[in-house]
Amino acid sequence: MTLVMGIVNVTPDSFSDGGRYLDASAAVAHGLWLRDQGAHLLDVGGESTRPGAERVDPAVERERVLPVVRELAAAGCAVSIDTMNASTAVAAVEAGARIVNDVSGGLADPEMLDAVAATSAEVVLGHWRGPSAEMYARAEYDDPVAEVLAELAARVEAAAAAGIAPSRVIVDPGIGFGKRGEQNWAVLRGTERIAGLGPRVLVGTSRKRFLADRLAEHGEPDEGRRDLATAVTSVLAAQAGAWAVRVHDVAATRDALRVAEAWEGESRWAARTRSR
Repeated sequence: MTLVMGIVNVTPDSFSDGGRYLDASAAVAHGLWLRDQGAHLLDVGGESTRPGAERVDPAVERERVLPVVRELAAAGCAVSIDTMNASTAVAAVEAGARIVNDVSGGLADPEMLDAVAATSAEVVLGHWRGPSAEMYARAEYDDPVAEVLAELAARVEAAAAAGIAPSRVIVDPGIGFGKRGEQNWAVLRGTERIAGLGPRVLVGTSRKRFLADRLAEHGEPDEGRRDLATAVTSVLAAQAGAWAVRVHDVAATRDALRVAEAWEGESRWAARTRSR
């Protein structure tokens, strides 16, 4: 079964829902609503990683996310902390987070992998070529899939060297991070190859610019159209072996996954999605 990770942005400037859930109580309520919509995991983040975003002081980040992580974990939710800061990761795990989701793959903070190794948390290693403020400066690829694979493999090796067991590692091909339109599509088409790397794969396409660009023939797409496109790409990622998909609209993606499972039949769907 492919899991659905719901996004809880406790930020003023995230590209899609920045400011909606900056208040901790609103963020907790939103997280609980996503759980009720069918989210298996909740990814709580206090720093926007949209293109052009500036870094946030880790103390500010912790002030935003820790009350939310603590309350959601206390409510029985499986919580992931979306952070590039080792200090925030450790504090969030202590507050109840089970997964550290680092879009930089441990590159932004050299202490991250050692810090995670000392906890019991799992870690998501994202494909990353530099901070959001210079998101596209290194978006040059001869073979996007091969290069993403090689760079993710290097991060998996770094995690192992830090003492993180392979069973605790998840990789994320970093859709939208340091990749332009067609490069994202190329990497998505290579999801099965990325799944062959060994670790579980998390795919996040939710509401991203490359989807909007594809839909723009009929005008700038609103959230509803982006969420539909997200659900389609999430199903395709699941069919290619993704362990989980990260989305804003949990209900739409859960519905799409149910329909795909019914179409293929439960046994065939389980085989295609490489249930773990």
